[in-house]
Amino acid sequence: MYYLLLGFCYSLSILPFPVLYLISDILYVLVYHVFGYRKKVVLENMKQAFPEKSPEEIRRLAKKYYRNLTDMMVETIKLLTMSKQQLQERFTCDLSVLHKLYAEGKSCQLHLGHNFNWEWANLFCMQGVQFPFLVVYMPLSSKPADRMFRHFREKFGTILIPANDMANSMRPWMEKQYLIALVADQNPGNPRSCLWYPFLNKMTPFYKGPEMAARRNDIPVVFVDIRKTKRGYYHAKLQLMFEDPQQEPVGKITETFVRFLEKNIHEQPEVWVWSHRRWKHTYPGHQTVI
Repeated sequence: MYYLLLGFCYSLSILPFPVLYLISDILYVLVYHVFGYRKKVVLENMKQAFPEKSPEEIRRLAKKYYRNLTDMMVETIKLLTMSKQQLQERFTCDLSVLHKLYAEGKSCQLHLGHNFNWEWANLFCMQGVQFPFLVVYMPLSSKPADRMFRHFREKFGTILIPANDMANSMRPWMEKQYLIALVADQNPGNPRSCLWYPFLNKMTPFYKGPEMAARRNDIPVVFVDIRKTKRGYYHAKLQLMFEDPQQEPVGKITETFVRFLEKNIHEQPEVWVWSHRRWKHTYPGHQTVI
């Protein structure tokens, strides 16, 4: 099954970008208009996040989101045959803050949200830094699909750290310099052991693991802001937010990231993943602390 899937994706990946985006246009019609993939979830999430928008504005925003979602699908497949030069032409980012931290002998945590196109961001960062580059990911339940995504992500040497076995997987790196990327807006499985903050007009749980790791190991934290500049082109900005995490009060790193992400979503809402069931947990009525 895996090799059939790999062969199919390779056959698509060799197509030029204009053809891939034509395929994306067809997928958009199917995903949004025909099958309505999680349309109810998307619309409800957007209505909650943007109560000031009219129903027509919400529908227009949803359509933009689905167009970006299908673009993300074909762009991810393109990674199979995409050269480093092509990636550098279509994804830009100033990595000087990471070079500085490496020269100082420090490790670094990158915190980012589910903003398109994080798959390109991972591989761009990997080929531009001297650090060993670790990416925390959640293994998929489908073994062929999980193997396929590992193939995409490990293409240029990224080291994948499974979120469900992070403690063991990180042991070989604890005495070394490394750069680790954490998509820090994942929906936690156990909301009672998380930190809760107002986020897009609703109390929302966030994993406290990223903050705990940064504070425990005193690892500088850099936030990543990814923007889509036009179709097939992205630009990311890196901001060194916490150089000495142990000096920060408990919860400060997580709360700052929540506000950072919320601001980015308001400025370019169509590039965040709205089809996740981000608010399926009910706020327990108290703030969990580390």
